[in-house]
Amino acid sequence: MNHTESTADLTITPFTVAVDQADLDDLRHRLGRTRYADQLPTDGWPQGTPVDHLRETVAAWRDFDWRAVEARLNALPQFRTEIDGQTIHFLHVRSPHAGATPLLLTHTYPGSVLDFLDMIEPLTAPETSGGSALDAFHLVIPSLPGMGFSTPLADGAWTMARTARAFDTLMRALGYDSYGAHGSDGGAMVSRELARQGVPGFLGAHVLQLFSFPSGDPSEFEKMTPADYAALEFAGWFQTVNGYADLNAKRPLTIAAALSDSPVGQLAYNELFWNFGNGTSLVTQEQVLAQASLMWLTNTSAGATRFHHTEKDAENGVNDGPIGVAVFADDFRSIRPFAERDNTDIVSWTEHPRGGHFASMEVPEELTNAIRTFYRDRRP
Repeated sequence: MNHTESTADLTITPFTVAVDQADLDDLRHRLGRTRYADQLPTDGWPQGTPVDHLRETVAAWRDFDWRAVEARLNALPQFRTEIDGQTIHFLHVRSPHAGATPLLLTHTYPGSVLDFLDMIEPLTAPETSGGSALDAFHLVIPSLPGMGFSTPLADGAWTMARTARAFDTLMRALGYDSYGAHGSDGGAMVSRELARQGVPGFLGAHVLQLFSFPSGDPSEFEKMTPADYAALEFAGWFQTVNGYADLNAKRPLTIAAALSDSPVGQLAYNELFWNFGNGTSLVTQEQVLAQASLMWLTNTSAGATRFHHTEKDAENGVNDGPIGVAVFADDFRSIRPFAERDNTDIVSWTEHPRGGHFASMEVPEELTNAIRTFYRDRRP
């Protein structure tokens, strides 16, 4: 697909990332004029992103090579289309194996299509990393509406359920009547929605989290194991540090104004890359800077914060579709009795000793193997 074409009522146009040099110069100028907050000797991660950490990261950001990231993206087939009034950007990387399984990969918050760059070759050409051609996938990797290059946001009603419907439309327009889905965080919610909606030909959702919590019924705790209680304790810890989600849900325009005008504010606000697992994250500084640069250069903040706002009253509901969860050691750990209450067809549950919320960037080989294993028995 190397030219604009219409298929299944969608007009799909090739896309190339080409950030104006003036925007890169402006970013470096802003970084050079950063005014830092005061810091007490006792300040540290429990209170948010420390100033000394920001100073070090901003110094690296001023020398960061965005053009290398741009070139890596442009080496892959990228496209844009319009679905339900919204511009949707996506990577479409077909395997050299014609019979490969179609797979939709949906990214995190904060995050982007950059989440999956290290997994593309192992998933599309598994023999290059010790895998079998039978484990090959055709990949479709979209940017969530209002994020990355799926901008500007056309309206503020983009829930995960609506996004799932749009992505199903995209997969079918690309000729995939049967496919699977994988994601973490927002991507996990979109993937679960596809299973929940029971779209025809859906092979199953593989996710890193099933966000299920106590309903208030005491009997739900009867099946809890020590591991389940540990997961519940981690969820309690995370509630003490995820103020960003509360602010996004309640005052998205307020925080978007600040993040859209200060790259360092955005960098600090995206502390999840470093701190989701209470200091255990394996995401590198270079990966964080690539993500922060993409968010800044696309002016993504308003679209990203609105997802929390539109989802705050969304109904989780029961999912009867096939789903599997890979629980990484330093991520939110899905609590099995509650997950089984909300998902009646959990076909696999795997535990992984290393990696966290951004496993696709932290331990891409481990996650690639988990995805391969899940779909071996689910191929059409």
